[in-house]
Formats: sequence, structure tokens, C-alpha cells
Amino acid sequence: MSDVRQVLREANAEAVHRMLAAEPVLIDVVTAADAIPELGEGMILHAGPPISWERMCGPMRGAVAGIAVFEGWANDLDAAAALAARGAFQFRPNHDFAAVGPMTGMTTASQPVMVVENQASGNRAFCTINEGLGKVMRFGGNDASVLTRLAWLRDVLGPALGTALRSSEGIELKSLVARGLTMGDEMHQRNVACSSLLLRNLAAALASTCGDRAILTTILSFIASNDQFFLNIAMAMGKAITDPVRDIKGASVVTAMSRNGTDFGIRVSGLGDEWFTAPVEMPDGLYFPGFSALDANPDMGDSTIVETIGLGGFAMAAAPAVAGFVGAGAPSDAAHITHTMREITLVENPEWTIPALDYQGVPTAIDIRRVVETGIAPMINTGIAHREPGVGQVGAGVVRAPLACFESALWALGKRLGVT
Repeated sequence: MSDVRQVLREANAEAVHRMLAAEPVLIDVVTAADAIPELGEGMILHAGPPISWERMCGPMRGAVAGIAVFEGWANDLDAAAALAARGAFQFRPNHDFAAVGPMTGMTTASQPVMVVENQASGNRAFCTINEGLGKVMRFGGNDASVLTRLAWLRDVLGPALGTALRSSEGIELKSLVARGLTMGDEMHQRNVACSSLLLRNLAAALASTCGDRAILTTILSFIASNDQFFLNIAMAMGKAITDPVRDIKGASVVTAMSRNGTDFGIRVSGLGDEWFTAPVEMPDGLYFPGFSALDANPDMGDSTIVETIGLGGFAMAAAPAVAGFVGAGAPSDAAHITHTMREITLVENPEWTIPALDYQGVPTAIDIRRVVETGIAPMINTGIAHREPGVGQVGAGVVRAPLACFESALWALGKRLGVT
């Protein structure tokens, strides 16, 4: 048993070292097909662990139908749904391809993806561009306005951002996030500061590389008006940080948490790319006027990658206003949430600190052993989608990861180490 403990200590120390040593830099925007060569005709990457069409929730089905029309694989939503039911599309998790996506997480060949490179280890991660607010595909929206906006992201914004980033040395993200934490962001529900800081970094390069003044004005206006623009970048950053932590023999550190509206899944360093799943929980939150919990879909999205690296719900103390907005309690409860998350993590991140906690670092490196021992499930900030396809977002809230995922993963890790 002492040998096993030694293996765990050394493996987890290496996992923590790789997470903290990461140097994520936003370097480019390219088409998903260029970033992910395996992404071919009829292939749809989605949020969460693997799932079939038959088990998909309403908003996931709505997004699948919408993206199929967008890619030209079907003439209308009904035809797209019929094709999906006949098995015409191949569904794979984003996480299998170094990618992540918010909510429904649709990623297909022609969409632009932001590229974050971990310059400490050389790996890259990808995420689509945030669509903005209102009816959007990530929440299951699929009408003409949604598809028109996706086309603008593909044809105008994506290429312009790519050209601007390639003209510079990229944008270093760790220091940007550090500043955002001191300005009230937690990088899941609140990205106002980081989105503004990003725009400051991008504006000069966009102005020097975009020759059409009208297009430049539209681009700057879109980013400036989208308080969640940085979320997708934070997600790609999280994936770039955690991927090098995969496959460390004996490590009990979580490398991915994700949900698809039906299942919640986690991956663990010492268990490679195996998913450990349980039924996803319903968010507890606040709803837009005219909607209630009766309209809500169970939780979904790859965005829990930000909690996996110590942000989002784990950094709630940095953004006390979010606690009230998502129904997690009073702003004064935010510090308690962050303190509680320390009980299930291995370290604090010395580069991402929270002023309200006397500059303590965010809780980092979720340990499945501590989750099971304490019974404390990770706290996640989340948006809430309508349960029917095509409606979109109806609120925001918080949700807990199901303990069963961590229990089954711990059993598997023990078996791998020869102690169960």
C-alpha cells in the first residue's frame, strides 16, 4: 500500500506541475477542417461524452439539425433530423479531437475555430467562436437568424481574426486571465473584463489588417457587445492546459468534465481517455421572464473545462455578483463556494489569485479521491437551455457534478493500481 501511495504522490505532483507550467497563447483562427484533419463530411463533434441521436436531448437535436442545414447536408430542419435518425451523420465528442464547445458544442468542418497553443508542451486546442447572445446554436437555436450569424462568423469574423492574430505574436492568456480575476471575472458566467482586455489586445492588429472600414466597424462592435466572447477562448485554453496531463500512470487528477444534456462525464489522468459517466443533473438557477424550471433542459456543454482548471464555479469568490445572478446565493456566499472547492483540489494556482481572498490562488487540480472522501461535488456555473429544440437559452444557474462519476473512476483507478 505504501508503494501505491508513493505512485499516487509522484503522479499527482507531475500532473500539477504540467497544469501550472502550461503557457497557453491564442495564436490563430482557422477552419475546423484545417485544425482537425479527421473532421470530414457528415461528421459532427458535440459536447460531452459519446451519445447517439436516439439519446440526445431536445436542444442537442435542434443544434444537430441546424448545423446539418448550415453545412449543406440537408435542405431543411426536418430533412436534417430524418438523416440523423437514419444514421447519416457520425457523432463524436469534441474532446476526442483536442476541441471543446459550449452547451451543445457543435463543431463541423467549415466552422472557424480559435487555436490556443500550450507553448510549454507544444499541443494545441480548439474551440468555435462565441456566437453572442440571444437565440444561438449553442443553446439549440436553429432558425434562419442563427444560420446567418454562423455564416458571418465563417466568412467574415473568423478570417479577420485569423489574419490579425497571425500578424502578431498571439495573445498570452495566463496574464490576461490573472487580470480578469482581479476585475470581477470568473471565466464561465462572467467574462466582461477578459473580453474587454482581449479586444484591447486585438484592436490594433485588426485595424492594421482589415482594409474594409465597414467590416472593421462591424467586427469591433460585435466583440465589444458580447460580454461572453472570451468564454470560448477560456475553454480552448483549459483544454490546452489539461491535455498534457492525460495518461500519467497513477494520477487521480481530473482532466475533463463535460456534459451532453443526458450524461455527465469525466476523464482522469491515470485512466487516459476513458469516460466515467452518470445522469446529468438539472441546474438550479434563475430564469428569464416567461420561463421556469419546467422549461429547462438538464445541464450540457464542454465549458466545465474551465472549472477543471480552477476557474468558473471554483473562482466564484472573484465574481461575487455572479453568485446572485445564477442563484447560487448572496454575493457574500461566493467566498464560501471557493473555499469549499479547496477541499477537493490539490493546490492553489499562484498565478491566478483572488483579491477578496487576500490573493489566495484559485483551487486547482480536482482529485477524485478527495471528491469521494468528502462527498463534495464540483460546483459548476452554467447557462440553462430550453428543453425543446430551437428555443434557446432560458436562464443561468449552478449545478453539481454527479458523485457517481468520481466513484466509478476511483474504483477503476484502484483496479489499475492493483488495490481493488
